[in-house]
Amino acid sequence: MAVVEVRGLVKEFDSGKVRAVDGVDLATKEGEYLVLLGPSGCGKTTLLRTIAGLEHPTEGDVVIDDQVVTALPPRARKIAMVFQSYALYPHKSVHANIVFPLRAAKMPPAERERKASWAAELLGIAHLMQRKPRQLSGGERQRVALARALVREPQVFLLDEPLSNLDAKLRASARDELKRFQQEVGTTTIYVTHDQVEAMGLGDRIVVLSHGKVRQVGKPVDVYDDPADTFVATFIGSPPMNLVSHGDRLVGFRPEHLLPAAAIPGNAQPVKLNVERLEYLSGDRHIYGTLTGIGEPTRVIARLPATVTDPIAAGTEYEFAVSRDRLRFFDAATGLRTSEADS
Repeated sequence: MAVVEVRGLVKEFDSGKVRAVDGVDLATKEGEYLVLLGPSGCGKTTLLRTIAGLEHPTEGDVVIDDQVVTALPPRARKIAMVFQSYALYPHKSVHANIVFPLRAAKMPPAERERKASWAAELLGIAHLMQRKPRQLSGGERQRVALARALVREPQVFLLDEPLSNLDAKLRASARDELKRFQQEVGTTTIYVTHDQVEAMGLGDRIVVLSHGKVRQVGKPVDVYDDPADTFVATFIGSPPMNLVSHGDRLVGFRPEHLLPAAAIPGNAQPVKLNVERLEYLSGDRHIYGTLTGIGEPTRVIARLPATVTDPIAAGTEYEFAVSRDRLRFFDAATGLRTSEADS
């Protein structure tokens, strides 16, 4: 296991016109599952490729296990990368794909076979060793790519959106497999995704990126409950956090915290919700409407769990409320988080 750090990392393209990574300082913990999360074009894959040595930084350093590796080629960094496409050799068998990096390193045949068998057993693909990639499902190809990375016994795994080519059902099971696999081998892992569900489900910590900058680093629950700014507040969560303009500040609250007033006893902020339409999704009701009672009238979303059975109809105004400890406050000009007292 190793700690990966990037110090003042900048990566520019097009003669400095595009800054894909903009002054990033970041460090993993040993054995951690760190997820880089952000929209397309935010710099997360460029950051991962720079850590891998596939891109050279314009400024700054990459440090792995207390060694500055900025000038080292990928093979000297003791990392293994799994790409979105898996990059398997289509003409080689599963076995040949797994042992390929060991052959390239001129490892003795007996040791190659021992490592290949160990990785295949660990990932449940021992029965597929003689098949070609075209004969495998997407999830099986992913496990072959992981096995090929694992046999190198890297200090760090780098995973670039490895689930994006799978269908929704398979992504859920593959996500669980990836998490259990990482916990079993204990290798420091950096995982890139634009999917917040993957990030929340996999990460020990999440790094939220936007326009090449780090917006927040924290545990999934902290990033969700206490976003550092309005970008994080609205990027994390489905539906996203509601934001209501109130003078020089924005008041935020999650859709699941906007409930019929009777469902929130105690210290609550009362509001009125003029309901426009309803959706029924996975047992929850999503209520779309215009909210008044906090700042300016604003279109918001409430998410009512199946346990809240109050009858709600479109075209009607209802008494709703938000528990005051669920309100979050942001500076309207900068979007940065403030306390209620500072707002």
